[in-house]
Amino acid sequence: MASTISSQVHATYSPSLSQNEEGVHHSIRIITPPATETQPESIDYTRRGQWLRAAVLGANDGLVSVASLMIGVGAVNQASKAMLVSGLAGLVAGACSMAIGEFVSVYAQYDIEVAQMKREEEVKGVEEASEEKRRRLPSPFQAAAASALAFGAGALLPLLAGGFVKPWGIRIAVVCAVTSLGLAGFGAAGALLGGASLRKSSIRVLVGGWMAMAACYGVLRLFGLAFGTETASV
Repeated sequence: MASTISSQVHATYSPSLSQNEEGVHHSIRIITPPATETQPESIDYTRRGQWLRAAVLGANDGLVSVASLMIGVGAVNQASKAMLVSGLAGLVAGACSMAIGEFVSVYAQYDIEVAQMKREEEVKGVEEASEEKRRRLPSPFQAAAASALAFGAGALLPLLAGGFVKPWGIRIAVVCAVTSLGLAGFGAAGALLGGASLRKSSIRVLVGGWMAMAACYGVLRLFGLAFGTETASV
C-alpha cells in the first residue's frame, strides 16, 4: 500500500496590515509516516531444481531399487548372505548408473542453454551473457555427484537394516519397515525443500515404493515356484 504524507496548514492574519496588504503566513508541518517493515525476500525454489531433483530422485531410487532387489532375491533365496551381496551390488551399480546418466542428461541441457545464449548474443549484439544467466546454467558435475551420493544414502538404509538379520521372515519385515520410513522421510524432505505439500509428497513416494517392492517380490516368488529355484536359509 502506498505510503501517504499528511500535512497541516495553519493560517494567521496580521491586524496591523490593511485589507489589501493583508498577509497570510502559512506554517506547514510534514508528518512523515512510520517506517514500513521490509518484506522478507521470497525463496526462489526454481534455483534448487538442479540438485534437488537429482538428490531426491537418487535417494528414492536407491532406497526402492536396493530394497526391491533384496526382497526379490529373498523370495527365491532365504540366505542372508545372498540378500546382502545383492544389495551391495545394487548399491554400487545403481550409484554409478545414476551418476553417469545424470551427468549426460544435465550436460546435454547445459549445451542447449549455452547455444541458446550465444544465439541471443548474436541477435542482440551483446558480447557476453549476463552474470545472472551464467549463474543459472545447470552444473553436470554437481547433479552427478548429488545423484550418486543420494542413491548411496538411500540404498544404505535397507542394506544395513536387513542385511545382517538371520531369520528370513524378520529380515524381510525389517527391510520393508525401514524402507517405508525412508520413503516417507525422503518424500517429506523433498516437499519441504521444494515448497510443496508434505502429506501429498510423502504419500505419493510411499505408495510408489510399496508397489515396486510388491511387484519385485511377487514376480520372483512366482518364478521360484515355477522353476523350482527356491533355496532355503543357510
